[in-house]
Amino acid sequence: MDEGAVRYTQAVLIDDSQTIHKGDFILQSGGEWRFSRGDEDVFETIDGKNRLITRSLQNWHTHLAMQLNARDFSDGLHLDEWLQKSIFPTEKNLDPQMCSIGVKAAAAEMIRNGCSFANDMYHFPEAIGPILEKAGLRGIVSGPITNWPPSDDAETGEAKRRLENLLNNQEKDSKVTYGVASHSVYTCSEETLLSGKELAQKYDSPLHIHVSETRKEVADCYKKHGLYPIEYLDKIDYFIENKVRCAHGSWVKKNEMRMLKKHLAKVIHCPSSNMKLACGGTLSLAAYNEAGVDVRIGTDGSASNGNGLNMLHEARTAILVQRHDHWNAAALTAKDAFKMATKGSLDWAAWNLDDIRMQPVGRSNNRHISNLIYNGAECLDLMVDGVFLRKNGETCSMDEKSIIQELNSAVNVYYDGVE
Repeated sequence: MDEGAVRYTQAVLIDDSQTIHKGDFILQSGGEWRFSRGDEDVFETIDGKNRLITRSLQNWHTHLAMQLNARDFSDGLHLDEWLQKSIFPTEKNLDPQMCSIGVKAAAAEMIRNGCSFANDMYHFPEAIGPILEKAGLRGIVSGPITNWPPSDDAETGEAKRRLENLLNNQEKDSKVTYGVASHSVYTCSEETLLSGKELAQKYDSPLHIHVSETRKEVADCYKKHGLYPIEYLDKIDYFIENKVRCAHGSWVKKNEMRMLKKHLAKVIHCPSSNMKLACGGTLSLAAYNEAGVDVRIGTDGSASNGNGLNMLHEARTAILVQRHDHWNAAALTAKDAFKMATKGSLDWAAWNLDDIRMQPVGRSNNRHISNLIYNGAECLDLMVDGVFLRKNGETCSMDEKSIIQELNSAVNVYYDGVE
C-alpha cells in the first residue's frame, strides 16, 4: 500500500494536459494518479461528488514576509517612490522573528488558496524555510547577497555567511531548498552579481533576480553600461544554465529573450504587481513563447501585488493583460494560464464544485477551468507529498486564528516610527 494514497469517488479530475475525467481516482503521494477499481488498499476514501481535482498552484516569485506590508499599504506610489518611501524604511525594522510572523501568514494564505509552492526572495531566509517546512509546503528560499535594507550587516557580510551555511547544510530530499538572491542590476554592483553567481555555482543552487521591471531601470542600465539589463548580465557572464529565475522581464528586447532561452532561464510574469506600481508595461508572452523561453506566473510581494497571494487571481490577470496589450482575445486562454500556474506541480488541490462561482458546469463539465480562473472557488483539500495541509475546507497544518492574532500584533511594532 502507498501510505499516502487517497481514493476520491465520483469526482472530476483535470490532468496535466487539461483533459477532463469523471469517476473514482487514486491519488498517490508521489504525484501520480490513476482510475480506481474500488478494491485498492488506500489510506483514506473521500466522497468527491462536490470536488474538482487539479494540480496545485505554483507561485514563482514571492516575498512572503511582505504580508507585514500588505492590505492597501503604500497605495498610489510608483516603484522607485514605493521602495524609497515605504518599503525600505519599514524593512529597517525587520528581524528574523518579525520575518517569520509574516511568512506564517503567507503560508496560511497559500494553503487556503490551493498553492503548494513558492519561489521566494527575501531577507533572513533562515527564518523563512523552517516555516514553510513546518506548514508542509514546498519552496525555494533565496537569500540576499547584497545590502539593500535592512542593512544590519552591510560591513560584515554576515547575511552572506548565514546564507552559505543554509546552502551547505540543506537536505537534498527536503521539500524546501535554498538559493541565492541577487536583487537587481540597480542594487548590485558587478562584483556583487558575480559573487552571487559564484555562491550559486558552488552549491548548485538557483539564482533569483529582478530584471527589466521598469523603463527607468532599463534606461539607467543602458546609460551606465551601454547595454540593456539582460545584455549586461550576459556580458558579465552572470547566467548559470537552467538555474536563473528572472522576475518580471517586462521591458525586454527579442535578442535578450533569445539570450534567456540560450541560458535556459525561467522568466516569471507578475502582471498585478507591474500594474499596481504603474510600471507601464508587462511581459510580452507571445514574444517569449516565440523565443521558446519557459515562462511561469508569480504574485510578487503582497504589498506590490494588490494585496494578496492568490494565484487564481494572478492567472486571471495574466489572461486579461496579455489579451489587452496585444489586441488578441486568444493571446492567453484560461486552460493555458492554468497550465502556466500549475506547471511542475506534483501535488493536488480539490475545489468545491458546490461553490456558486463554479456554476454552471457546462456540457460535459467543460467550464471548470474557466470558472476557476475567472471566478475563483473554495479550496477544500490541499495534499502535498501525500499529506493533507487542508481538508474539507479547514487548514490542518497551521492554526489560522493564532496566526491572525500574531500578525496583527506584529504589524503595530513593525510600523513604529514609519509614516
